[in-house]
Amino acid sequence: MWFRNLQIYQLSAAFESQPQDLHEALCEQVFAPCRGLDTHRVGWVPPLGKHAEQLVHASNGRFMLCMRREDRILPAAVIREAVEDKVEAIAIEQNRRVGRKERGEIKDEIIVDLLPRAFTKSVLIYAYIDPQNNWIIIDSASANRAEDLLSLLRESLGSLTLRPLSVQQAPVDAMTHWVLQQPPADLMVSDECELRETGDKGGVIRMRGVDLGSQEVQQHLKSGRYVARLALEWQARIGLVLCDDLSIKRLRFLDLVMQEAADTETDDEAMRFDADFALMSMELARFIPGLCQHLGGVQTD
Repeated sequence: MWFRNLQIYQLSAAFESQPQDLHEALCEQVFAPCRGLDTHRVGWVPPLGKHAEQLVHASNGRFMLCMRREDRILPAAVIREAVEDKVEAIAIEQNRRVGRKERGEIKDEIIVDLLPRAFTKSVLIYAYIDPQNNWIIIDSASANRAEDLLSLLRESLGSLTLRPLSVQQAPVDAMTHWVLQQPPADLMVSDECELRETGDKGGVIRMRGVDLGSQEVQQHLKSGRYVARLALEWQARIGLVLCDDLSIKRLRFLDLVMQEAADTETDDEAMRFDADFALMSMELARFIPGLCQHLGGVQTD
């Protein structure tokens, strides 16, 4: 259940739905598998797993949700091969050339024939709503996948006004300064970063397992490159890679946090989930405002 990536969004208005009201709203979009010619399906599932019923898990005033996305697996190479076989058969049987328009029609027919028989794969995307801080935090490395969840949530609630978390200072400026000079007292620069040149076609240098205070790295920055991604540790409790769009990748809760989690002894899955969710969300409720403060504060306009 521990989140591994963060896409963070700010709610524009107070979130006032209670857990049961939210559950009932999500029930209108419960997950159902792909049928017929569906290429994919999305819907809500219980965060606690298939043996649970509630679509919302509430803890300390925060609400955990889980979206399931199922996609048909129909590789382009399979479609292409089937099209070529059909085109070749027509050419031989009817002694004529198949034109572009007819080839497109053949492709459509093959997709219609193959889709219902295609394998499927599913992915679970977790998110939680924090009404106290007006956030929605999604565990996804992909902004597009996060938007899938938000679109489904908008459909379920009827409306939802939010935007990606934004701050006063550009993250690239702050990260570049932290590597060139020094980070804030509660952050430690790790041994990984991505450097980019200015301009859309600028080069990219990825470094891992290096001393970012070395002369080589410093020279790159002094010559005009900037830090687009940076590995950090926060208060020896959280490890992460901060990106230039303020998303967070490879989130890790370090030994101090995981020891606190281990101190909660229980064999009950629901209690374990609840304890971990409470601890994780508490840590993030401390970390995210602190990070934003180091970036000039949250933009409110």
